[in-house]
Formats: sequence, C-alpha cells, structure tokens
Amino acid sequence: MKRGPQTSPSSSSATPTSQPKKKAKLSSSSPARPSSDSTAANVIPKPSTITSPQPTLASSPPTTEANGTSDGWTKVEKRKSKKARKADAKLTNAPPRFLYVNSEIVKRKEAVTISDIRDLVLHLLGDASPQPWLRVENPRAIAKVVTLFVPGITPDILALPPLPTSATANSNVPIAIPLPPQAQPKSTSDESGHPSESPSLPFISAKFSHACPTRAPGDANKMHSILSAFFHGPVSAEEKRRRALAISEQGASSTAKNDSGPESYVLTPEQMLENEYPVPRYMADVFEMQDGWVETPESSSTTTTTTERAKVYAIDCEMCQTENGKELARVCMIDFDTDLVVLDQLVKPSAPIVDYLTRWSGITEQALQGVTTTLSDVQNSIFRLLSPTSTTKTPILLGHSLESDLHALKLAHPRCIDTALLYHHPRGRPLKPGLAWLTKRWCNREIQMGGEGGHDPEEDARACVELLRLKIKNGPGFGEFKTDHESIFERLSRSSSSPQPKRTAVVDRGNPSTWHGAKASATVACADDGEVLKGLVETIPGHDFVFGRFMGVADVLGWTTPKTSSTDPSLAKPPPPPPPSPATLSAAYKTLNTHLSALLSTLPPHTALVIFTGHSDPRPMSQLNARKSVWENEMKKGKKAEEVDREMWWSAGDARRLEEEVERAKRGLVFLCLTE
Repeated sequence: MKRGPQTSPSSSSATPTSQPKKKAKLSSSSPARPSSDSTAANVIPKPSTITSPQPTLASSPPTTEANGTSDGWTKVEKRKSKKARKADAKLTNAPPRFLYVNSEIVKRKEAVTISDIRDLVLHLLGDASPQPWLRVENPRAIAKVVTLFVPGITPDILALPPLPTSATANSNVPIAIPLPPQAQPKSTSDESGHPSESPSLPFISAKFSHACPTRAPGDANKMHSILSAFFHGPVSAEEKRRRALAISEQGASSTAKNDSGPESYVLTPEQMLENEYPVPRYMADVFEMQDGWVETPESSSTTTTTTERAKVYAIDCEMCQTENGKELARVCMIDFDTDLVVLDQLVKPSAPIVDYLTRWSGITEQALQGVTTTLSDVQNSIFRLLSPTSTTKTPILLGHSLESDLHALKLAHPRCIDTALLYHHPRGRPLKPGLAWLTKRWCNREIQMGGEGGHDPEEDARACVELLRLKIKNGPGFGEFKTDHESIFERLSRSSSSPQPKRTAVVDRGNPSTWHGAKASATVACADDGEVLKGLVETIPGHDFVFGRFMGVADVLGWTTPKTSSTDPSLAKPPPPPPPSPATLSAAYKTLNTHLSALLSTLPPHTALVIFTGHSDPRPMSQLNARKSVWENEMKKGKKAEEVDREMWWSAGDARRLEEEVERAKRGLVFLCLTE
C-alpha cells in the first residue's frame, strides 16, 4: 500500500509538528494540515472499520429538589457544558495520530532514548505523562501497543544518510524515508546499479514516512543493555509514596521475628544473565558450554513440600595464570549454617603455570608442589554438595562477584546469591562494591590485608557469610543506596486508565519467562523468527501490550554471538566472521520484510506499532574493548609493553577511536504508526 499524503486523515505518519496553541479553535472539518514543524505518523488503513464509541453526555443537576427527589423537574443543560461536550465528542471520534514535535526534539542534548520509547508505551497504555517529543492525538482510542525490537535495520538499507555523531550536527530530528522503488520514478538506481541505492526493506519505506534517531544507554567506553533500558525504569512518585508507607507499616508491626531468609536474595535468571553468569541450559538456552563444563542437575521436583530452608554454601576461588589463561588453583566452601569448612582444596591447573599471581591469589609454587587434584575432581566434590534430591531444595551458592568463581570452576548453577549485587555501590548501579570495602563498611572489620601474600579464600567466603546474615537480620533495604526501579509490566499492571489490569506478553527467543518477561502476563518461548511471528499473531488478540524481537538480520550480519565459557578475560575475542554474501543478506531482509508485512495484516484497528532498532553495528566497539581488556590485564601482571604482542597494544588514539565507535554503535532508529 502506498503512503498517502501527509494531510490525509486516513494515512498520517509520525511526521514533525509544532505544539498546538493553547486556545485552538475546533472545527468540524478534517484534521488540520500539520505545520512545517511537525511530522505525522502513518495510520495504516484496515479492510474493516471501527466505530468509535459515542461519548456519554452528563447532565447538570437540578437547582432544587422536592421531597428529596427530582420528580417533576426538568434538567437544564448549561450552554457552556454543551459546547465542551461537543468538543470532547469530536476528539473521541477522531482517529488517533502520532506527530513528532520537532521544536522539542531540537532542544534535546541527545536523541530519543530507549527509556523514552518505554515511557511512550506507558503513556499510551498506562498513566505516564505525555512525551514532549511526540504529540499523541486521541490516545484513548489506542486499544493495543505492539513493540518490536529489530536490530539490523540501518539507514543505508532505507536509502537514508548515515546518522551523524558530531556534536555540531543535529542528528536528533526525524528523517523522511524515501518511498520504495515501485512508488518512485523509474531509473532511481545509480549508474553502477548498486542494490544499496534502493531500500532492502520495502515494508518500512511503504508504511512509515519518517525514521526518528535514537540513542542506546551506556558510557564513553561501552553500550549498556537495550532490553534492560526498555523493560525497567524508575518508579513513579505515587508508587514511591506507596512503598514508603508500606515499609513504614511493616516496620511498625515487625517484631524480633524475621521471616526473611536466604531464599529472598537468590538472583533471578534475568539478573544472572545481565551479570554474565553461566546459566544452566534448562533455565535459559543462551549459554554455549564448551568442553569441561558441567551444570547442576535440575531438581526432580518443582513442588518440594519440605519446610526446611535450602542449604547455603559460601564459595571463593583463587586462580593462577597458565599458558591457556587463568585456571583454578584453590577453592574453599563454607556451610552458611554451621560455619564449618566443607571443602578447601588446592587444584593442579591443566596447563603449565606462567604466573602464580601470588599477590592476589596467595598461591605459590611451593603450595602446589605434589598437588594432583584436578578441576574435574573438584567439580565432583562440589556436585555432591549441590545436587538436589527428591526431598530437598537445590542448595544455594553464595559469593562475591560469583560469576567469576563459576567461570573458574566451569560450573553453571541455577541458585546463586551475590554480595556484589546484594549490596549497593555508593554511586549506584552499574558499579559494584568491592568485598573488602563492604566488610569494612558494614561489618566494621578489615580483610584482604595479606599484602604480597595475597587473598585467603576462606576469609573471603566467611565475609560473604557475615554480609548475608546482616542482610537477613536487617531486611532488604540494608546496605542499599535507594534507586527505585520496576519493570514495565509492574507499572502497566497498576495503570488506572482501565478498570482491569493490562494484559502483557513477551514473545522472544530462548525462555523469556526466566528473563525479561518474568513479570509479564504471558510469555512465548521461540527458536527462531518464524516462531516469533507465529507467537505474536496468536498472542496479540488477548493482550494489551505485546513485545517481540526479530533477530534474523542481526544474526546474518554477525552482530550476535553466543556467550562462551572462556575463563580468561585477558584473551581477546576472536575476529568477527566474514561479512555475509549479498545473496544471504538480501534473503535475510526479504524474510524480515515478509514477517513484518504478515504481522501488520493481522493487527486489530487502532493498534500502535512501535519498531525500534536499538543500536547500530556493535562489532568495532566490541573488538576495541576486547583489545583494551587484554592490554590492561597484561599491564596488571607487571609486563612491559615490549613483552606484549604489538597487535594488542593500546594507545590514546585507540581510546579516542573506541569512544567514536561506541557513539556509532549507540545510534538506532524508531518507527511509529497506527492501524486504522
């Protein structure tokens, strides 16, 4: 379907608009033509039409009543109320529209963020405030919101200019998308006939008139999680007051009894994935296990009836540098309930040791002489402690930045408590506090004072035990510097815009119910984009908000790589795979185009479709960060520059290039439209 002109009431896309005057006169004609400062969003006509509900007209009460009733009296409507109701009825019957507010966008210091897109969804379906960068006409008529995360839609495939990253160029305003080739005059390709001159995704070009630039979260050297930014945000002021009241009431009624136990602080699968934990495949099939890796068996009973608390073991590992990278050299485990050491074992690395890292590990050459215990032996010992039975809960592992210990052990475990996440850094997330600082701050004692003698894993494990006990004794808020956040699903469930809670759903690869969709009303686990499309089509009719993700193009481009089980952070990531052939890439875009077109054809009337790409090519940023990590690790070992491979050297010029690549990677696009 061709896009209609911008002034057509039946086809308007999020195009730039000026703010309406405070005393705008309402007319009975079609919606006014947007000004040059405005961009209207595409409204996609549907084969069937929808009739807007007639407004309920309220009457003015009678001036007097006889015998307590209004019998025999005539209700008189004030003229002003009639005019107001006419205006309200006109707004209610008008189709909803999106209009970018360019006058506000140009004032921004940065492009529209992922958080802004989340807040737009909350405004359309919840009780969040309107977004200054987008005017929504008649938002009450919007019945559903479908949001798609589709990395890989880049400006070049839409025949758009590259998004500038210079501070002197305004890269925030929406960009007009050229019409697809069939809607343009003939001979639109260049003399070489290069296919990049024509959009590879005609669906976007045909259905959306503008693309609005976005910026992903992050700092100067890295990009943060797109999904975390979209699915989580600060709680509203009203919710903060409600929580404060609940905490106050809980404190007033509490006694010496504290029912909170270690179970309350077990990491969620989402937290584990966010913090690079190796996750068992039965929880989320996103972690690629290499040879030598093991995972704790899944509990045979999902409904354990025992009232006993799960066992908790604090663990800490020390490592040495070998020819194959860092390997386990010592492990210590302590029973949380008894304070007894249940395992303290030196381990012989599989490869020759090149550095004992004594200053940090406390391991010396003499300590490892005669040691024959292997990593496999240690894994078997830990398995005997951690494996659940039909009558017991799966034990909990406790540690500080526990993901590092699990990588050293080559072990994936489903139930973990991490004191680096249990307590807050004084400057907030994503910074993590050190164990020595936490022990000094909250336990009023010092650890890791061995100097050149290194750390003692038993001492560190006991510090974790003490920190968890303090947390249980004092409650969840102990050791936190308040930064209240909640998921988009929690916010929508409290929405006052409708009498019934909003129904929400996540359709994604893997198992979203254990990750970002944990608090949604429904989740659909998928293996590929085809299943995502099927899940969306089946889920949308029964839900108010549905999130889906198409990753096929990003996979072909090489933007996504599975998490590996490498235990050595000093090793650079392997070079990216070669670029896909033009035929392979063209097929990927064609498949995506088919999926998007098929999805649109099933959307009910007055559905808001939000598609955002999140980011651009992250590979240059990732490669530079990997090299930077190698260099920093080599310097920490005390090596001189001459002893490091020149390809891994890091300079001030590399640092500047990294910042530039990070800014490029953060650039994305968002597309908005409404079905009619």
